[in-house]
Amino acid sequence: MNIDAEIGKKVQELQVLEQNLQGFLMQKQAFQMELGEVENALQEIEKSGGEVYKIIGGIMLKSDKSTLSKEMSEKKKLLELRISSIEKQEKLLGSKADALRKETNALVEKKNPQ
Repeated sequence: MNIDAEIGKKVQELQVLEQNLQGFLMQKQAFQMELGEVENALQEIEKSGGEVYKIIGGIMLKSDKSTLSKEMSEKKKLLELRISSIEKQEKLLGSKADALRKETNALVEKKNPQ
């Protein structure tokens, strides 16, 4: 494989990695927004002195405060786990992208020595 083809291949790989990183970033942002909503809901549940309600399929139902709090806490843990998993994947892809950039730059310098 000639050096131009190798550089082209590495650039394509880098573009795919960066697209994947962008996708992870979008997922993480969505989960972080949802996590913020869950945290706000948990705070409101704690503040409420009386009845609590939850919405299921467009219908508001009266709910038990401790049950709803438990559901929201479990949802919070799940979202935190998902965010953590995405961050690990981002870190791994980021490392791969950095290594690929270095390889590509080395090939470009090899092709065009100064």
